[in-house]
Amino acid sequence: MHMSLEEYAKERLWPILIETVHALVMYPHHKAYIREVVLHEKPYVTPTELAARLKVPLGEALVILYELSNERIPES
Repeated sequence: MHMSLEEYAKERLWPILIETVHALVMYPHHKAYIREVVLHEKPYVTPTELAARLKVPLGEALVILYELSNERIPES
């Protein structure tokens, strides 16, 4: 059974994972690429699929997908 992104976010070490991922040099570029390309091609990509596709750590994929799932598009 796989944990949901929300379940990961409730874990005690989640804030440390976020801090570590945000310190990665390529994090902003990976996040932008995932937002602008990957999610348009495959909106329901799993963290494991994303990590394998981009050759990034699973933790980075988890954090980015979690952050992007919580971004809100302003309504006009």
